[in-house]
Amino acid sequence: MSLDPKLLEVLACPKDKGPLTCIRDREVLVNERLGLAYRIDDGIPVMLIDEATPWPPAAD
Repeated sequence: MSLDPKLLEVLACPKDKGPLTCIRDREVLVNERLGLAYRIDDGIPVMLIDEATPWPPAAD
């Protein structure tokens, strides 16, 4: 997965407008304050609140 570092600098969580952390091996952008993860599909962040998943993910 490749996400342009400059893009990551300007992306913000759509819910609280705060910074996100990229977890490359999970292909997600994480807002640890709210416990939300936004997936990255083919290098494109899906920044929709309704598509966010809980973070950290539940253990299987």
